[in-house]
Amino acid sequence: GIENPAFEAPGAVLGRQCYPDPAGSGAGAAAPAGPGSGLEEGPCGWGPCSPRALQLCNNPEGYLAAYSLLAILQGIVVNGLVNISISTIEKRYELNSSLTGLISASYDIAFCVLSLFVSYVGERGHKPRWLAFSAFMLGLGSLVFSLPHFSSGKYQYGGSKLEDTCQAAETTFANATCSASTNSSLHKYLYVFILGQLLLGVGGTPLYTLGTAFIDDSVPKHMSSLYIGIGYAMSLLGPAIGYVLGGQLLNIYIDIQMPKRQDTTYTKVDQDDPRWLGAWWIGFLACFFAIWLLIIPFSCFPKHLPGTAKIQAEKISETHDDGSQVLVQANNIGQSFKDFPMALMILLRNPVLMSLIIASSSEALVATGFATFLPKFIESQFGKTSSFSATLGGLVLIPGAALGQVISGVLVSKCKMSCKGIIKFMISTCSVALLLNTVFLFAKCGNEPFAGVSETYNGTGTLYNLTAPCNANCKCLRSMYYPVCGSDEVQYFSPCFAGCASYIVNNMKKTYHNCSCIGKAKREKGSEDFLSEAVPGKCPTRCKFLPLFLTFFFFAVVFTFMATTPTTVAILRCVPDKQRSFALGVQLVFLRLLGTIPGPILFGVAIDKSCTLWDINECEIKGACWVYDNERMAFSLIGISAACKIITIIFVVMAVYFYKPPPLTKPLPRKTSEQISAI
Repeated sequence: GIENPAFEAPGAVLGRQCYPDPAGSGAGAAAPAGPGSGLEEGPCGWGPCSPRALQLCNNPEGYLAAYSLLAILQGIVVNGLVNISISTIEKRYELNSSLTGLISASYDIAFCVLSLFVSYVGERGHKPRWLAFSAFMLGLGSLVFSLPHFSSGKYQYGGSKLEDTCQAAETTFANATCSASTNSSLHKYLYVFILGQLLLGVGGTPLYTLGTAFIDDSVPKHMSSLYIGIGYAMSLLGPAIGYVLGGQLLNIYIDIQMPKRQDTTYTKVDQDDPRWLGAWWIGFLACFFAIWLLIIPFSCFPKHLPGTAKIQAEKISETHDDGSQVLVQANNIGQSFKDFPMALMILLRNPVLMSLIIASSSEALVATGFATFLPKFIESQFGKTSSFSATLGGLVLIPGAALGQVISGVLVSKCKMSCKGIIKFMISTCSVALLLNTVFLFAKCGNEPFAGVSETYNGTGTLYNLTAPCNANCKCLRSMYYPVCGSDEVQYFSPCFAGCASYIVNNMKKTYHNCSCIGKAKREKGSEDFLSEAVPGKCPTRCKFLPLFLTFFFFAVVFTFMATTPTTVAILRCVPDKQRSFALGVQLVFLRLLGTIPGPILFGVAIDKSCTLWDINECEIKGACWVYDNERMAFSLIGISAACKIITIIFVVMAVYFYKPPPLTKPLPRKTSEQISAI
């Protein structure tokens, strides 16, 4: 990722000598950049090896294609597979939502630590080679994230004794004692997941700082928003693929093959069983190989694409008029690392930049929180399986976000909005998104009947106590959640807690009867009522608001992400020309510190606060949450979302107020070789 002039020079000479551009467009030749420009517009290749076929890609479109592929794969892993696997990882490795929120935030911690350094040093370096380094680290992080599956052994979802009826439970209770084997160490794999996310964060840093700035350097100003919008939309196509792919992989058993039927320790589980875990790890392993293949194309791009010097010379400055542009040019700031403190202070004193940064950070907090926990919200509120919830979440979040970014990029490009016009456009999109987020108030679901959790056992017992007079003599195990749905349409923690004395098996499916805790059936089903007093699995939800919720939330996502591309374009325009990459780096640091790092953690804590039934093993150690208070969860999420939207609108209004366009808008003078070397 570090510039090597000795490596570049032979390729540039060979490109000029052997591969002239017959069309005169400069797309395939190392054409001179212009008098005194100093920009190295070499051919596409590796040193002296510059095949003619590669020159077809030596243009902004070719770079955008490679950038988009890397952004897609990065999105598949970081924002797709990680988010869709969170619920499964919680159950497999006995983690709560606060800890899995920390896993999600680890990516942003690494991004935050490295962003300033990479964006400052890379601004004057070889940006495409930095992206080759990005591909290497993203692939490595994906591999590390999948490793816990291979070292944690086979998944043991519980033995037959954990499904025992009321009569048999009395004999097995004595054996359910706390031991070293019961006190699992699976939660220690948390640190492996964090390491994988840290490596993914290292890889993602150059992609969204130097990679985006390289696009802005290489295309005319009025086309920049369109190219950046397409690149950002492709980065959102990745999570869409990740959600759909990950959702399908969760339909495969975690160890590929179910335990053999001859092993009497196990009983059959299916996808409707809450103990079912899907093969979350396959996607990470596949992405490891795919991402490393992209190291090849990024290593062959030149430091600057042909035609960059001419484009730079024709651009009109819209830098915020606070004297920073003159200061940067007069002192040639950015030429060496000793200029770092002054360069940073210039940006931190830019009120327009800082207002836009805080506004985007507030939006990022909400976006990452929902990206991480929307599948869990759908699963809890609407009673869907984890794989189906993840697929629904992806179908709402990703197309909505991509559509919003493309629409805003096209509008800014076609309308040729000024910097101030772009910021005003953001106010309208954020206001509409705030109104649409009220969907949580009227599309929420109540709590389904759950004996001992949301209601008592037919008037006996107490809330939040699974034991009642009807099952007091059963001595049921509290350490394994195996829900059954009674004929009274009430859910019970297990057949034992429902007081079921016997069961029958038909086509490998159990039905329980003689259940002392289950009341009279609410629906007449004929003579089968006695034999089918309880069936394994959760009761079907009665809530019908899912289509309404998904519709409103989709449009809320569209308008939320319509502000993303304009924010990036406004930041690139309101800072001095030489500080564009560095400004994106500063933005992403604050974005992580104030947005994407606390976002999943804050959402995770809010969701944990709404838990009404925790998984507690024989050693009284609390694991994942089984049941949530739906109304409390909905109100918590709308509270966080509305507060962040209001903060966003306030700071975007402040950016409009502070912005002062340059007094004279004329093309910048052609850069001298000394000025270019400072970049």
